[in-house]
Amino acid sequence: MPSERADRQRAKYKRILLKLSGEALMGENKYGISPKTLSSIAQDVKDVVDLGVEVALTIGGGNIFRGVSGATEGMDRSSADYMGMLATVINSMALQDALEKMGVQTRVQSAIEMHQVAEPYIRRRAIRHLEKGRVIILAAGTGNPFFTTDTAGALRAVEIGADAIMKATKVDGIYSADPARDRSAVRLPTVTYIEVLSRRLEVMDTTAISLCMENKLPIVVFDLTRPGNIRRIVCGEPVGSVVTFSA
Repeated sequence: MPSERADRQRAKYKRILLKLSGEALMGENKYGISPKTLSSIAQDVKDVVDLGVEVALTIGGGNIFRGVSGATEGMDRSSADYMGMLATVINSMALQDALEKMGVQTRVQSAIEMHQVAEPYIRRRAIRHLEKGRVIILAAGTGNPFFTTDTAGALRAVEIGADAIMKATKVDGIYSADPARDRSAVRLPTVTYIEVLSRRLEVMDTTAISLCMENKLPIVVFDLTRPGNIRRIVCGEPVGSVVTFSA
C-alpha cells in the first residue's frame, strides 16, 4: 500500500492517451485478435489505472481491415476507410471486454454513431468519464475518411487535455533508421518534432506530428511487448523515446 501511494504521488503523467495499432492485438497470429495478447494489454492498462492515472485509448483496425490496402486494390478510398473505422470499433469492444473482466470500468466512444454498441464521442462526456476513473476507448478514428488513427489519436489527446500520447510499438523507441534493416541504426532517447519531420523517422504521420507540435504534446514511443512498460513510463522511468520541442 505505501508503495502504491508513492507511485501515485510521483506519477509523471496524470492523464494519458495510449495509441495502439490493430496489429498489436494479433500477438503471434497473422490476423484477428489474440486473447492472450488482449489480456496482457488489459493488465498493463489496469496497473496504470490502479495508480490513479486517467487513461484513454485509441486502436487501429489493421488486424481486421486496412483501408489503404483496400484502396490500392481498386476499392474507393472513402469506403475502405469507413470499413477500417468499423474494424476499430470491433477492436475497441474486445479490449473493453478484457478490461471489464479485470474490474476496470470502461466506456467505448465512437466517432460514428452506433448507439447499440458504443456511446457517441462527446468531448465533455469523455473528460467526465476520465475524472471518474473510467478508461475510455475512442473508436472509429475521427469519423472522417483520409485521416489515420495516428491523427485521430493526436486529435483526441489534445481535446481531452492529455499530458502525453504514448505510441505502442514492437521496438524499444525511435531509431535513426529501421533497426530490422540497418544494423548501424541507433536508438534516440529524445528527438524534436522538427527532426522527426525532416528526417522522416516515421513515428506518426506528418499531420499527427504537426498537431502534437502545435499543442506541445509529448509523444512517447515504447515497446508494448515488454509487460509493465506503460507503468514504468507513467512513473517517470526512462523507457522508450520521447518527442518534444528540445532533445
